[in-house]
Amino acid sequence: MIDSLFNELASLEQVEAIALGGSRSGENYDEKSDYDVYLYITAPISEDTRRAILEKYCGYMEIGNHYWEYEDNCVLKKGVDIDILYRDLDAFGEDVSSVVEKHEPRNGYTTCMWHNLITCKIICDKNGRLQKMKDRFSVPYPEELCKNIIERNTNLLYAAMPAYSLQIKKACSRLDRVSIVHRTAAFLESYFDVIFALNRLTHPGEKRLVPLCKQNCAVLPENFEENLNTLFYDMSANTDKISDDIDLIIEELKKITK
Repeated sequence: MIDSLFNELASLEQVEAIALGGSRSGENYDEKSDYDVYLYITAPISEDTRRAILEKYCGYMEIGNHYWEYEDNCVLKKGVDIDILYRDLDAFGEDVSSVVEKHEPRNGYTTCMWHNLITCKIICDKNGRLQKMKDRFSVPYPEELCKNIIERNTNLLYAAMPAYSLQIKKACSRLDRVSIVHRTAAFLESYFDVIFALNRLTHPGEKRLVPLCKQNCAVLPENFEENLNTLFYDMSANTDKISDDIDLIIEELKKITK
């Protein structure tokens, strides 16, 4: 069924390439794993056209969501989620280039789109441009990028005036739990960005980060998982200990970033 869907999508003249991302792009998936599908298009495809195709294969559809990227979020008739994202290949390439070739860091998740490109499974590539782009960016991790990610995100973690750690401590002093959760999430985005940069690994996204780090990172802070688990526990049970937890996580991170 999924092959038939891909064939119909590929037959559209606006579709230049189709790629699978996430677990489905590799071997670590099962029959319940979601499909992350990327359509690289040369012009918009009407919602009516997309709906007419997708309703043959999907039991539920949300067409034209634009909360992050422009996408259709659906559930296949066999009960598996499928997200179809619509991208301009040139714009996507420019975004990856800004990271890989221009070494521009972000506030967390810096290399996610690079990771998405080099790990995707190409399903259709009418003019070979997606494969050419994938080859272009299949390069060693740039040292300047590593340096820039660490500098920007350690500043955000603890060194700059608006550092997340300081914001978390202020939120703790006010017992502002919403702010604690919000700023801790941002803290963790930068924290993991630094860890993947230190290990010269592209950032795989927001899921299963602790086991992925333990599996793939040669360099990790001491008591990496234990310190994170303590923080998570204290966020729900011991607000007065969160500041100490953050300080310990930062202290161990500093030891491996010197």
